[in-house]
Amino acid sequence: MQRCLRTPWLCSNILATARPLSTTSILAKNLPARPKPPPEDEIEEAFVKGSGPGGQKINKTNSAVQLKHIPTGIVVKSQLTRSRSQNRKHARELLAQKVDDLLHGDQSRAAVVGEVKKKKADSAAKKSRRKYKKLEEEKAAAGPSLNQDIVQEEGVAGEPKATETVNPDYENGKQ
Repeated sequence: MQRCLRTPWLCSNILATARPLSTTSILAKNLPARPKPPPEDEIEEAFVKGSGPGGQKINKTNSAVQLKHIPTGIVVKSQLTRSRSQNRKHARELLAQKVDDLLHGDQSRAAVVGEVKKKKADSAAKKSRRKYKKLEEEKAAAGPSLNQDIVQEEGVAGEPKATETVNPDYENGKQ
């Protein structure tokens, strides 16, 4: 990094020839745009006291934000951070998502993203099933395994194997 700071031409050449580190932009599906928050005249905003873990401070300050969408009656509350402005932003994002889910149903962004994630998970599970099924078939085709043969020869611990011979004189203390 320090070399790049001393010789900026070196960094520009490296960056020009470097490959991207991820392929997510290439492989990304066209998802619906994130929903825009409703207009301010359709929202009732209230700052309320927080609740839950955080002790006395969170219970005394009005940093939690509660928004109500007047046309639909949807109410959301955000107390994600200690900052009132960040909570306002987060609450508006939540409200926009809830309104989008209500208005668009299966075509909402959350539903489409859920379908994409479900397809990926199903594909991964199918690939895993295929892999283990193939391994089982290979084991079955190879015949009995060596581990099973060894277990059968050893017998029960403390007892002589079927192939061992025991000298009766040695057991009685005579040699």
